Amino acid sequence: MQIRGVILDVDGTLIDSNDAHAHAWVEALAQGNHQVPFEQVRRLIGMGSDNLLPNTIGVSRDTPEGKQLSQAWQEIFESRYLPDLQPFPQTRELIQRIHEQGLKIVVATSGEASMMEALLKLAQVDEFIESETSSKDAKNSKPDPDLIQAALEKIGYHSDQVVMLGDTPYDIEAAAKAGVKTIALRCGGWQDSGLADALAIYDNPADLLAHYDSSPLGSAVAV
Repeated sequence: MQIRGVILDVDGTLIDSNDAHAHAWVEALAQGNHQVPFEQVRRLIGMGSDNLLPNTIGVSRDTPEGKQLSQAWQEIFESRYLPDLQPFPQTRELIQRIHEQGLKIVVATSGEASMMEALLKLAQVDEFIESETSSKDAKNSKPDPDLIQAALEKIGYHSDQVVMLGDTPYDIEAAAKAGVKTIALRCGGWQDSGLADALAIYDNPADLLAHYDSSPLGSAVAV
């Protein structure tokens, strides 16, 4: 497997933000008179609102209610939770290592573009990113393959020349549908059983960095 590029997830992979997203969704849904338990929402974090809303309350994101709830979630997340978020330890060092190896890095996240930009700056990795894809670049979010396919087009490589770095089964499923294998991190809150289809599993960015040479990234071929 000759890896020349990395498709990078952000939430739960670089930033410890999955619980915050779930809390923001619970609050936004409550504003719309939908009482949804935290754990039910938490299991769906990693999907975009186009998949999360139908799976929680049976509402399409494209309806007036869906648009209102999505907007409420973003506003709650950015105002109440974003200021207190932190990257996982050694996140910057890992992404810098990948960059210095000569691999192209493209971000593929189900979130909004503005939110993604803020999180990348928080992680202090924005300078290493070749390109970005977010909800505006794909009709359907993870676990559908649209974002991964858009990332492949931007990075300019075939699916067997890149690897996904993510933290949820939705990352793994979306990547697999696009022909891409995934290195998974446990720090997003999933057990190994949920990440079983990954190429390899590590605890967090620091763990992957510590085992970099023996990881699938260690044998990558730079451009």
